[in-house]
Amino acid sequence: MTDKNANQMWGGRFAAGPDAIMEAINASIGFDQRMAAQDIAGSRAHAAMLAATGIVSDKDAEAMREGLLTILSEIEEGKFVFSTALEDIHMNVEARLKDLIGDPAGRLHTGRSRNDQVATDFKLWTRDQMDAAIEGLQALMRALLEQAEQGADWVMPGFTHLQTAQPVTWGHHMMAYVEMLGRDLSRFRDARARMNESPLGAAALAGTSYPIDRDMTAQALGFDRPAANSLDAVSDRDFALEFLSCASICAMHLSRFAEELVIWSSAQFRFVTLSDRFSTGSSIMPQKKNPDAAELIRAKIGRIFGANVALMTVMKGLPLAYSKDMQEDKEQVFDAADNLMLALAAMTGMVSDMTANRPALEAAAAHGFSTATDLADWLVRVLDMPFREAHHVTGSLVAKAEAKGCDLPDLSLDEMQAVHSAITEDVFTVLGVHNSVASRTSYGGTAPVRVREQVGRWKEALA
Repeated sequence: MTDKNANQMWGGRFAAGPDAIMEAINASIGFDQRMAAQDIAGSRAHAAMLAATGIVSDKDAEAMREGLLTILSEIEEGKFVFSTALEDIHMNVEARLKDLIGDPAGRLHTGRSRNDQVATDFKLWTRDQMDAAIEGLQALMRALLEQAEQGADWVMPGFTHLQTAQPVTWGHHMMAYVEMLGRDLSRFRDARARMNESPLGAAALAGTSYPIDRDMTAQALGFDRPAANSLDAVSDRDFALEFLSCASICAMHLSRFAEELVIWSSAQFRFVTLSDRFSTGSSIMPQKKNPDAAELIRAKIGRIFGANVALMTVMKGLPLAYSKDMQEDKEQVFDAADNLMLALAAMTGMVSDMTANRPALEAAAAHGFSTATDLADWLVRVLDMPFREAHHVTGSLVAKAEAKGCDLPDLSLDEMQAVHSAITEDVFTVLGVHNSVASRTSYGGTAPVRVREQVGRWKEALA
C-alpha cells in the first residue's frame, strides 16, 4: 500500500503525508504486531456484537469475521506483509481486511476507537502472559517439591550473613523457595483478577452513542465485566504495571536462588552439581564448568526491573485520557515477559537436573559450630540456666573447641565440665547435626517431619 493510500485512512488533514522521521517515531508495527491474535479476537467479538445489536447487518459482520480469520492465518503462516506506513497492528489488519472484503471492512470500527482497541489488545496480551507466568511458576515449584521430598532429611548448613548458623535440611531450604514462588503465584493471580475488565466500547474516551452491548463483548473475550469508566478504561495501564511489578519480585526470587546455585556449584562448596545442559565449559581452562544459566538468570532481573521503572516513568505525568506517550507502554512489557518466561524455564530445568552432594552438605553442616544454639538451648532446658548465661557458657565452649581445632561434639565431657560443672553426658544427644534438625519441630521448622508436611500441603495445592 502506498503512502497516499495510507493517508486516505486518516483523511484530508494529513494528505501531504508524514516525512520519514515522523513515520519512524510514530510507527509501532515493529513491535505491536505481537498482539495480532488479540487484535483479531477483539475485532471478531466487536463485529459479532455490532450484528447482534443491529448496528451492522449479519452479512457484513460475517464477512468481517471470516476476513479476520483469513488475516490471522496469513500472519501465523508468515505470509502477511506488515507496513510501517500503516503505523500499528490495528491499521494493518483493517487495511488488509478492506483488501479482502471491500466496503464492509469500513463498518468494523463503528462504535469503537483505536484507544479502546489498543487497551483491549494490550490487556488481552498481558493476561495471556500472566497465565503463562502462572504455569511457569507451578512447573518450577513442582521441580522444587521433588528436590525437597527427596532430601527432606539431608542435613546442610543454614546461613546468616553467609556464615554457618544452624543445621537445616536440604528439603527445608528447597521449600523456602516454594514459599517465595507461592507468593509470586498469588500476586499474578490477584493481578489477573483485578485486570479482568474489558475496555472495549469505551471508544476514544467518552463512550459512544451507538447502542452497543459491552457485556456481550466482555463475555466473548473472557472478561468478568466491562470497565465502568470510559476515561479510565482507555488511559489505564495499571494492569501492565502490576504485571511488571509481579515479574520484578518473581525475578528477584529467581536471582537469589541463581546466586545460591552459583555459590553451591563452585569447587569450594560442591553442594550441587548442575547438569551439562545448563552449564558451559571454558574456552581456555578445560577443568571449568561454568553455571552460565544461573548467572544469566541473575542478570535478567536488571532488564525486568528496568522495564518496571521505564513504564512507571512514562505514565507518571500523563493527564487523562489517552496520550501518544502510551505507545511506549508495550516494548518494556514484551521484553520483561520474554525474559521472565526464559528465566522460569531455565530455572526449572536446572532444578530438575541438578544433583545435591549429600556427603558434602552433611560435612559442611557439621562445621562452624553449627550446633552451638542447640547447646545453649540444652543448658536452658536441662540445667534451668537463664539464656544469657547459657549463651556465655556456650561461647566459652566454642572458644575452647576453636583453640583445640575441633568442633563442639569433639570436646570431652571433662573439657565441657571445666567450663560448667553441671554439664552431663546427656549434652551429646543434642550436638549432632541430625539430632539438631530433628528437634526443630515447631511449625515451619526444619525437622524432616515438618518438611514432609509442607511438601504434602503444596502438592495438594498445586494438584
